Amino acid sequence: MKLKRVVVTGLGALTPIGNNIGEYWDALIHGKSGAAKITHFNPEKFKTQFACELKNFDPNTHFDRKELRKYDDYTTYALVAVKEAIQDSFLELNTIDKERCGVIWGSGIGGIKTFSHEVSEYVRGDGNPRFNPFFIPKMIADIAAGIISIKYGFQGPNFATVSACASSSHAIIDACNYIRLGKANLFICGGSEASIHPAGVGGFNALKALSTKNETPTAASRPFDANRDGFVLGEGAGALILEDYEHAVARNAKIYGEVVGTGMSADAYHITAPHPHGRGAKIVMQNALEDGKIGTHEIDYINVHGTSTPLGDVSEVNAIHDVFKSDIYNLNISATKSMTGHLLGAAGAIESIACLLALNNNCVPPTINLESLDSELDDRVNYTANQAQNHNIKYTLCNTFGFGGHNASIVFKKIDG
Repeated sequence: MKLKRVVVTGLGALTPIGNNIGEYWDALIHGKSGAAKITHFNPEKFKTQFACELKNFDPNTHFDRKELRKYDDYTTYALVAVKEAIQDSFLELNTIDKERCGVIWGSGIGGIKTFSHEVSEYVRGDGNPRFNPFFIPKMIADIAAGIISIKYGFQGPNFATVSACASSSHAIIDACNYIRLGKANLFICGGSEASIHPAGVGGFNALKALSTKNETPTAASRPFDANRDGFVLGEGAGALILEDYEHAVARNAKIYGEVVGTGMSADAYHITAPHPHGRGAKIVMQNALEDGKIGTHEIDYINVHGTSTPLGDVSEVNAIHDVFKSDIYNLNISATKSMTGHLLGAAGAIESIACLLALNNNCVPPTINLESLDSELDDRVNYTANQAQNHNIKYTLCNTFGFGGHNASIVFKKIDG
């Protein structure tokens, strides 16, 4: 069976450094940090008091009050990003076969704000269970996928991927595979997260996963740097329109790039820590390259998982060394989480978008805050430190790794007909 080609024809982003694709890309290439003191709640008693929140975002400009009552923030963010992606793709919704259009949406945590609020109200109450009738459908991790499907009338495959920080990458991979196999013509895919909440910050603090550089939040996310101390929590959404190449050409769609290789693996090691030698990371990158029949010398840019944790950054770079060997010195590596923070289940989506924009602009966004390279890392590697770099890009690789040892890698190629 000949597999279908899969291309990306629409993008949408709602991020801590930009509320649409144009703003997001401009901030990326100019090295803008989205970190600041938390405003969603009073963080004074928390070890970490800052995060990468959305800026100047008012959901009331996108939805009426009745709609907002039904949505957790993670669903609100999803719908905003998806709307932009649909518009960006110039998709004529009245002319497509919606039975062959699907939605796969990822979230690592889903409606944590809704869950926490409802349980807190019960605990503070008189013991009578007066739960909101929207409690369950607002909170569950698959509801964003369901609501997107309802809103646009897509009747093809519709489900959620939940694999911690790899969730939205797995959504993209699943959508790609359904199209490859001829099961659908088009997918809305991506992910969203809204975890900047006392439960989210407190929980990650308890794991000692977050940076505590409260005096210098914009410098706190510093992948590869010797003085990194954890990741910075982010929020938002990223949406991609994946399409059968022939379907896209038939409607004269703009094409950002082709999905040519995907990989998945497991560390099978620890619930939160990466394998110290990057075993799972090595396997997943090899799988993606083999799937795309791509040599290591062909990759021009790797958007790494690069969360700014002491263990994770070293493990990932070592794995890249093992896979790419001397070819590692001919490519750019960058960690855009240095600017956006870590969007957990939405990370793979917004970082895949960064890869596609880099591909189209022949420009690699930087790793900011890289002042003193960790002594365990090879200083001959180009980490794209602090400034964007021009690079003629044909292939990019996007890595995302999640708690539980979930790994995903995606290779995007500049379209050549």
